Amino acid sequence: MEKFVDLALELAKKAAAHGEIPVGAVVVKNGKVIGKGYNKREGKQIATKHAEIIAIEKACKKLKSWRLEGCDIYVTLEPCPMCAGAIANARIKTLFYAAEEKTSKDNLLQTILSSPRLNHKVEIRRCAGKEEASQILQEFFKQKRQQKNSD
Repeated sequence: MEKFVDLALELAKKAAAHGEIPVGAVVVKNGKVIGKGYNKREGKQIATKHAEIIAIEKACKKLKSWRLEGCDIYVTLEPCPMCAGAIANARIKTLFYAAEEKTSKDNLLQTILSSPRLNHKVEIRRCAGKEEASQILQEFFKQKRQQKNSD
C-alpha cells in the first residue's frame, strides 16, 4: 500500500511543477497500477481534468471496461464531490486518501459515497502520507501567494 501512496505523492509533485494544484491519484488492481494521474485542469483548461478522473479513465482503458470492480484508488487529497461521484460510478472498491480537504467538515465525501441513490458503496480509508501531502499543498499555495504579491 505504501508504494501506491508514494507514487500518488510523486504525481502530486509533478502537478505542482506544472503549476497545477498538487493532487495525484493511482488506481490499483491485484497489486498492480492500472491507472495514474495528476491534476491538469490549468494546462488543459478543462474543468474535469482532476487527478482521480484521469486515473480512472486510464484504468478503464486498460481494462476495456467502465466497471473497475475489485480496484482501489489512492489519492493524495480527499476527493471533491465530482471525483467522489466518479469513484462510485466506476465501482471502485476502496478509496484511500492521505490529506483531508481543509474545508471538509460536513462529511460530504461520506454522504456521497454512501448515498442510497447509488447501487455501489465505496469503502473509505485514510492512508499514510497525510503530512507529506499536506506539506506539498501548503508549499504550493504559499508560492502562489508570494508570486501574486510580487506581481
